[in-house]
Amino acid sequence: MTKKPGKKKYNAQKVMRGYLMILPVLLGLLVFFIIPFFQNIFYSFTDLNSFGVWHPIGFDNYKELFKDPNFYAALKNTIKYTIFTVPLTVIISMSIANLLNKNIKGVGIYRTLYFLPAVTMPAAVAMIWKWIYNGQYGLLNQLAMIFGGEPRAWIADNDTAMWCIIVVGVWMGLGMNIVYFLAGMQSIPKQYYEAATLDGAGEIKQFFTITIPLIAPTLVFVLTTSLIGSLQVFDIVFMMISKGSPALKSTQTIVYLFYQSAIDFGRKGYGAAVATVLFLIIITFTFLQLKIQRKWVNSIAN
Repeated sequence: MTKKPGKKKYNAQKVMRGYLMILPVLLGLLVFFIIPFFQNIFYSFTDLNSFGVWHPIGFDNYKELFKDPNFYAALKNTIKYTIFTVPLTVIISMSIANLLNKNIKGVGIYRTLYFLPAVTMPAAVAMIWKWIYNGQYGLLNQLAMIFGGEPRAWIADNDTAMWCIIVVGVWMGLGMNIVYFLAGMQSIPKQYYEAATLDGAGEIKQFFTITIPLIAPTLVFVLTTSLIGSLQVFDIVFMMISKGSPALKSTQTIVYLFYQSAIDFGRKGYGAAVATVLFLIIITFTFLQLKIQRKWVNSIAN
């Protein structure tokens, strides 16, 4: 007669040891994320200024925000950046990861080169690209003149400034996404590809019928993180576009508007309202994306 396993005895020491192990992370989340998050929401209902003086003003900041043309211009620029950056980054990084997953000569060197943007400081990246786009001695203008083109102030022109920012954003987003896709592709059993080859399927067909369905969870993760990152873009714009540039209006993002309101103008309460609205936008977009993609992943898997 076998003895039935009883309920596990509650071990207070093990539980306390577990809480002690995660205590540093919990404290970090509490001090740097959770408390500031609720402080930001609270200050968005005040007129907090640079001197730390505040008075409750209700929804006045939000009323002003939704009447502010600068907010809608920044929202438009942010959405434009997101619409072009996210799909391009995902498609290019997935294509490169598929190539790096092959047995090609010097694959380790290529992987290192493509990963460099991910470990390079955004400020350094922005300064390099700012030099490339320079209207007087930039590399892009030098190449344009070699092929008979005319020099142009790329990041000072309203027609080209945002496109220049998008190019930099795509380039910076490739490295880490390539690593994610490559990890997903390397987890796919080789037998699937061997069987598909025996059935006469080419590489393109294998990519769409084997690779993409099996890395669908990775694809969802990359799309979600890329979306959140693009909606929070700030450092590229801040480093590449000067405050007195005529192209600032066409490149100003919501986070830049928050920085400008809270730091440059000292209106921290209004800046807190901008940050809160951005949080709601990110949550909404992320929720919709995950809901749509969950159905898409399930349909592919079936």
